[in-house]
Amino acid sequence: MDTRLLRVLVELERRGTLRAVAAATGYGTSAVSQQLAALEREMGTALVEPAGRKVRLTPAGRRLAEHGRRILASVAEARAALDPQGEPAGVLRIAAYAGAISHDLLPVARQLARSHPDLRPHLHEHEPDEVMSLLDDGLVDLGFVYDYNLVPWTCDGPSLLLCETPLVLVVPRNGSVPETAEFPAALAAYARSPWVLNSRGKADDELAARVCALAGFVPVVAHRADSLELVLDIVAAELGVALVPEFAADRDDVAAVPLRGLDLRRRMYAVTRPGGWNRAGVRLVVDLVAGHATGEAC
Repeated sequence: MDTRLLRVLVELERRGTLRAVAAATGYGTSAVSQQLAALEREMGTALVEPAGRKVRLTPAGRRLAEHGRRILASVAEARAALDPQGEPAGVLRIAAYAGAISHDLLPVARQLARSHPDLRPHLHEHEPDEVMSLLDDGLVDLGFVYDYNLVPWTCDGPSLLLCETPLVLVVPRNGSVPETAEFPAALAAYARSPWVLNSRGKADDELAARVCALAGFVPVVAHRADSLELVLDIVAAELGVALVPEFAADRDDVAAVPLRGLDLRRRMYAVTRPGGWNRAGVRLVVDLVAGHATGEAC
């Protein structure tokens, strides 16, 4: 359906006369009549009918005009969303891991509700592999994922490194803390301790295996959880140990062992589909998340 023809019909419903439609659209009156006739041929039914010296919409014309208003509004919204220089607007589907949503995207979403109310972020919680699959399938527009410097991942699509944060070993507060924080001795002290790992992310298993191998043992994985808070709850219950971002270990019921001498970091990336950076909304959200993550947690 030609949206230009549809606009003529919507304008006729709104303004009432061909002359008013011509003034609003910039077409001549005869051109407006021709466009209405073309739309009738395309629809296969009469959309306007004589009413004295004027014309009015038929019942079919009114129904099409009702749909037309929504169609034209959606087209305008899509154009605005895709205009690199336009004002960010429309729905922006975002997939991210739980930590990014809690610490970064929720504050950004609240900020956007005040500064850009026409931009509506829809948040979906997923692990990095799931985020990439959703992007590939076109089900989300923007993603936030993480990897580890000891377990790097390769991204085929557009990606941007936003921030990095050190990882620490968390152990029960009431348990024995090693006398030294130097790696590998600090980690080797927990060679017989059960580990808590992510239930959906494969990178966490690989990270634990590599780090523990450097300390001379194989980790025994006893518990799995996606939420960092739940991981820390399990550690606090004296059921295991885990590697977590340094900022997350700021709790009274766990102790953080920094593993000095081992460069261990989690890295946060923004990812999108080819052409995604051209969307004003994507760029705005990424910029805001980058600023927030750099100053807070990532």
